[in-house]
Amino acid sequence: MSKTRIGIAVVVLATLLSSAALAGVRLVIGPVGVARFAVARVLSLGGLHHARAFARHGHVRMAALRPQDIRNAIDSGLTDPAVRRQIVAAAALAGWHGGRTANGWWRHGDGGYGWVGPLFWPFAIYDIYDYAIWGDGIGFWDYGYPDIYAAIFAPYGHGDLAAYTEPSPSGRRHRRVPQLQQLCGDDSREIAGLIDQLQQAIQPNNEAQRAALDDLANALISAAQMIRASCPTQTAFTAPDRLAVMQQRIGAMIQAELAVQQPLDKFYDVLDDEQEARLNALAEDRHKISAANGATEAPAQGCGAAQPTALRWPADEIEARLHPNDAQRAALKVLQDANAGAFDILNSACQPKDAITLPTRLDAAEGRLDAMQRAVHLVSAALEGFYATLSDEQKAQFEAIGQKRTA
Repeated sequence: MSKTRIGIAVVVLATLLSSAALAGVRLVIGPVGVARFAVARVLSLGGLHHARAFARHGHVRMAALRPQDIRNAIDSGLTDPAVRRQIVAAAALAGWHGGRTANGWWRHGDGGYGWVGPLFWPFAIYDIYDYAIWGDGIGFWDYGYPDIYAAIFAPYGHGDLAAYTEPSPSGRRHRRVPQLQQLCGDDSREIAGLIDQLQQAIQPNNEAQRAALDDLANALISAAQMIRASCPTQTAFTAPDRLAVMQQRIGAMIQAELAVQQPLDKFYDVLDDEQEARLNALAEDRHKISAANGATEAPAQGCGAAQPTALRWPADEIEARLHPNDAQRAALKVLQDANAGAFDILNSACQPKDAITLPTRLDAAEGRLDAMQRAVHLVSAALEGFYATLSDEQKAQFEAIGQKRTA
């Protein structure tokens, strides 16, 4: 895909993700106190169908990212996973090598990206809710060790990273890359649609169910705000700082999950068997739609698979660039072992096949996030020790390893 076409896609992305683009959406409180969507116009689904078709088999084709696809994604509230991956891919590649490449080496198996500039896990709230509520784990379970590797050997240079957080240049109408806050997702608008779907599915028939649904709505909104607050406002230029960003982001997601757990359990407990069956049927319908559009759930990153060639430890390049002394080689060995340990931690925290209800899926999500946090902490401690032995020149050479990669 040409630099011009990627640039056009990102200009549209940055414009449509602004708050002004969402001005046509407002919240209405329904008779049972549940937030609802009121959309100012009828939404076209043609663009969504087009984007899903190009996201089949887990591959995002950048040439398929049309302006109307992005507009439809915004209008639909970014709840469609395939279109969301299209947006993330465009944003991630816009700031890499000048937006001249159609695929990045740190791409996920589903075609998305864990790192968009200095932001880890764009649109995180949607991935959690897609899995916990609807059982769609394609986005959530694709995060893992490759994202730790991409934090250590970042693909972006200093100028690329800064472009995601700096204000728009004076006198210019459009940015080359979107700002990070635009990729963190909205709060109450998306929860409104989610709660509305739940209400329509279960049709609450008593006060206890209506109260439990209201409590869940409030908890989900609070959780979304927790995750949004973890969006970085400054750029992390070094590997230790990027791992710290990961820890902060994952920590916020864990706290958000804990905030939702009790209200979700309470909500599920007051449902009768027929209502539970309707919720499960909705999740099954979503799986069928995803399968019809070519989406398949691959194992979580690091689950039952060998480490990808692209993520092999660059021992020879580190040696050639840093020329480490014996003490530095010892610290480097500790770091390499920590990475192997992180891979093993995540390899043992795979998606359970028996998590078929909302509460069990939320528990599974918490387990995976906890494993990721432990894995990042293990690597972070070793990296801090290694970094402390390096000179400024060696640190610069270490940071350049990921930036120089093209595949």
